[in-house]
Amino acid sequence: MTRYILKRLLLALVTLWLLVTAVYFMVNVLPQSVAKSVLGNTALPEAVDRFNLKWKLNDPQLTQYFRYIKGLVHFDLGRSYKSERPVLNVLGGPLVRSAKLAIFALVITVPISIWAGVTAARRRDGKLDRAIVLTGLATSSIPEFVTGALLVIVFGVFLNWLPVISTIPSGTSLIGQVRYLILPALSMAIVYFGYIARMMRAGSIKALESDYARTATMKGLNDRQLIRRHVIRNAIPPTITVISVQIGYLFGGIIAVEKVFNYSGIGQQIFVAVSAKDLPLLQGCVLIVGTIYMLATLTADIIIAWLNPRVRLQVGSS
Repeated sequence: MTRYILKRLLLALVTLWLLVTAVYFMVNVLPQSVAKSVLGNTALPEAVDRFNLKWKLNDPQLTQYFRYIKGLVHFDLGRSYKSERPVLNVLGGPLVRSAKLAIFALVITVPISIWAGVTAARRRDGKLDRAIVLTGLATSSIPEFVTGALLVIVFGVFLNWLPVISTIPSGTSLIGQVRYLILPALSMAIVYFGYIARMMRAGSIKALESDYARTATMKGLNDRQLIRRHVIRNAIPPTITVISVQIGYLFGGIIAVEKVFNYSGIGQQIFVAVSAKDLPLLQGCVLIVGTIYMLATLTADIIIAWLNPRVRLQVGSS
């Protein structure tokens, strides 16, 4: 297991370096100068020179790249062009707020989706199975911002049960914050429900049709014991992979949801960085989202290897 984790960690670090390099050159190697992209094409030459001098943009591109890599080693993502604050300080609060929303959405989605997938597999080709599959297909095809807008109209405007703006007032208790997070979290949970439930259903059907499931039934295990001891354990690995992908998307793909609910998270910062052409801030946002995605995938691989010893054996023999 230790050897497997070390190999996966090394691969993750190489992937992170490739991501950093790709993001850096895509953001910084522009058809026109960075200064004119930020200041505008009508900027005076004196203003462009001052900007380049201030941010050391006259240095060779490779020099700037290695300076950026050196900063990353010391957890320095550079400074925002707009606020002139360290990017890590700018993104600290939004990252925490996005983490709260993402975790809350996962807490809602994962248990319900796993239960629905297993239930659909147990009732295969029945009415409940068809209802779960069709519901999952329908919800996963609706964009998050559409779901969010519908939830706002129903629960925020007509019923007036929940706030339509998810900006959490300072000093609000943890329990009180839940009230502000329910609608944006539900708008994402509804969409992701279909992906996770369908994957869990497919894995559960395969497990129920396996030889070990038939042997366990012949030994006297009832339906619930079979599901708990054998089916879920063998059906969950592919589902964990899907969940890890959704975690990365939760952090990077919630710009529309945050705009609908006026929630200041990492998605809002990406929008602000693009609008202001704040390249260091945009670089930092993409890098953090990519790192979260990588860590989620690495964690999923380790969990799958722990659940399935054959994965460890395959890696050990390679």
